[in-house]
Amino acid sequence: MMIRLLFACLLAASLRAADYDLLITHARIADGSGGPLIEGSVAVKEGRIAAVGQVQGIASDVIDAGGKIVAPGFIDVHTHSEDICRNPVAENFLRMGVTTIITGNCGHSRTDVGKFFQEIEESKVALNVATLIGHGSVREQAMGGSFIRAPNDEQLAAMKGLVDQAMTDGAVGISTGLIYVPGSFAKTDELIAMAKVAAAHDGIYVSHMRYETTRIFQALEEFIRIAREANVRAEVSHIKLSGPTAWGKADEVLNVLKKARASGLKITQDQYAYTASSTGLRQTLPDSALEGEHADFVARIADPKQKAEIIAKMAEMRTRQGRKDYGYAVIARCKADPSLNGKTIPEAAKMRRGSDTLEDQVELILEIEAQGGASAIFHGMNEDDLQTFLKHPLTMIASDGGPRRLGEDVPHPRSYGNNARVLGRYVRDLKILTLTEAIRRMTALPAQTFHLKDRGMLKTGAHADIVVFDPAKVNDPSTFSDPHHYAEGFTHIVVNGGVVIRDGQLTEIRTGGPLRMGQ
Repeated sequence: MMIRLLFACLLAASLRAADYDLLITHARIADGSGGPLIEGSVAVKEGRIAAVGQVQGIASDVIDAGGKIVAPGFIDVHTHSEDICRNPVAENFLRMGVTTIITGNCGHSRTDVGKFFQEIEESKVALNVATLIGHGSVREQAMGGSFIRAPNDEQLAAMKGLVDQAMTDGAVGISTGLIYVPGSFAKTDELIAMAKVAAAHDGIYVSHMRYETTRIFQALEEFIRIAREANVRAEVSHIKLSGPTAWGKADEVLNVLKKARASGLKITQDQYAYTASSTGLRQTLPDSALEGEHADFVARIADPKQKAEIIAKMAEMRTRQGRKDYGYAVIARCKADPSLNGKTIPEAAKMRRGSDTLEDQVELILEIEAQGGASAIFHGMNEDDLQTFLKHPLTMIASDGGPRRLGEDVPHPRSYGNNARVLGRYVRDLKILTLTEAIRRMTALPAQTFHLKDRGMLKTGAHADIVVFDPAKVNDPSTFSDPHHYAEGFTHIVVNGGVVIRDGQLTEIRTGGPLRMGQ
């Protein structure tokens, strides 16, 4: 009789429907708020967090965290991932705990956001993708190749229309890249007009400001004016001080932003954890050299007078930055000559021209741009400034990277290791931030800033984006000379309830997709 009763109980238990789809047990939970860790479990049902803490019930799938940290999936608010559909898994992001990316930064984006999101849905991405609408891309589409002027009334109306449609289609805000052509030619009034359109949709204004050198305070003045006159939330992209002449002014920069916040403005900033930036090598050239089409640039450097003017302006730029040559710049990707990848400009000049003199470095830069350009890494920041910005409670952690393929080019290591570097170097080793505060900067703060609904927290009802990692083992083996290494220490990654990485292994599950404003 007892055996029959026991068998009946076991049978009933086996037939009982699971309470949860996924249960992560034996966890040290960082819920994203920045508060103390709690021990317990996290339950997931139908892609949402169902319970956190001391959870009762059974699940179809159980992950034993083994005492590791369980946190909300990280949100990278500054990426350049317009090509995400070419690499929809974006494993480099996943493996450093990133489950949501925001692309369209620095004024460059897809202008048809509706079509972009449709392509993302069709490509079955592994993470969540939100986008900003890029002012530079909008300006280029509306104005063609003629940039050194203000748009006429018809063109301004077209630009506003593109921004309005992008916001309607789900963009989370507008971005500017004011050191890049064509954004560099835009006047402040034009930027205010564009920001007002985004603000009408509750969007944010995100800016790679006009200057990050000794002239940064002029750039901040413009940034703050735009935020005030457009009545828009505003974000400083990858806050930094570039060039030796600007170093040591981090506290002054933060004080300017503090005063702006005290006046009622809502301003935040993001940052990557490296003292080198990465962008096009053409940033060593004056904007006036790049106006118009590529053929216009080639014609200018073929004209001795115009070429001399360009070279003179390049010298002025070096002087302002406190640079004697281009030894601080390393070629990341030169399509015309991949043998130059990974070489400093002096090294590349020696290879291509037989000499590394300043004259030959300048000539090489002009040659590369004439042949289609290159991306480069610029070692131009100071570690003390980096740490000062990092300590500020409104600084979010963002890679400024994109989807990477192992072994392709010599990219900045931030695309592989940014979040891991913060958790390893600046939390565990240097103790610049506490663990839970660093997690808040990667989760709840980004979600609040960009109005990503029900993201960034481990709480009942939130979307189940979850990361499991060992804080003692988290590491960023990617380096500038050898960047193609995934971050270490992350064992499980969950996106919208789907386990995309399990026990350190990539699965076939693809539960990401487009993330529209308010989602």
